[in-house]
Amino acid sequence: MANPLHALGYRFLNTSLHGDSPDSENPGRLSRRGFMLLAASLSSCSAAGPPKPPPSGAVKTTSNSNYRTPPIHGPVPRNPDMALGSEFSKSSGVTFSRVLVSGNYVAMTFDDGPHPQNTPRLLDILRARNIKATFYVIGRSVDLYPKIVRRTVAEGHEMGNHTHTHRLLSKLSDSEVRLDLSRCRDAVERAAGVHMRTMRPPYGGLLQRQRELVHAEFGYPTILWSVDPLDWKRPGPSVVTSRILSGATSGGIILSHDLHAPTVDAMPATLDGLLRRGFKFVTVSQLLAMKTATATAQAAVTPANY
Repeated sequence: MANPLHALGYRFLNTSLHGDSPDSENPGRLSRRGFMLLAASLSSCSAAGPPKPPPSGAVKTTSNSNYRTPPIHGPVPRNPDMALGSEFSKSSGVTFSRVLVSGNYVAMTFDDGPHPQNTPRLLDILRARNIKATFYVIGRSVDLYPKIVRRTVAEGHEMGNHTHTHRLLSKLSDSEVRLDLSRCRDAVERAAGVHMRTMRPPYGGLLQRQRELVHAEFGYPTILWSVDPLDWKRPGPSVVTSRILSGATSGGIILSHDLHAPTVDAMPATLDGLLRRGFKFVTVSQLLAMKTATATAQAAVTPANY
């Protein structure tokens, strides 16, 4: 509501407040005419009252940014115990976005960690379901939170190289690519004493020539993905879950980010939904080791994606 002084016109009402004729000696005196004008304007404000509610069906509900997936009470679906190897041949391929396997297996991957709050919470969710995932970590975050990396490894998850600084590798020189990967490799080895087997380029950006260089010098195949829920855009836990459930297929590699709390919020419903559909979770190296001979033959004649 606009100020009634402005609505009535400052010049006109100011004169009224000082009497029907100018009177500089008594500026605070309110004339009868001024009183009536001011009372009328104020009564019109009060008559307006609070805003009327919109008509039925037109109410707009604001988003609840504090939503968290409620904890599940009682037993949850459990990934089966599986004695699977993780040794894959270096000749099996340079780049993978999925793997042709015999069976309903998928690899769940989490990028950009470790995160001091989100990653431990995610580890609790995975442990409750006997799921082993692959974490593509950033070296500088590994140096900040080495205890979380040690816990991740101790609970059977796989570590993957996601560079030290999370820069777009396709814009870097070969020596810069080597340095960024080496620093992440060294950080993980210092923190947990494990040697990483695969890498994922930040933003999926790595030239084919660079992929071949990384594969030859580090032994890392480049791991992309078959399902991307775009969780970094924070669409909400239910949307992340829906996108993963609708996109998952046998041999798929599912991308997500434990850097974002809403992604972790989405995981109970996502993982339970996949388990109830008959999917079994393996690490990326286990998925590559399961690659069938048919897939190997196809890889020899299929051009690279990038």
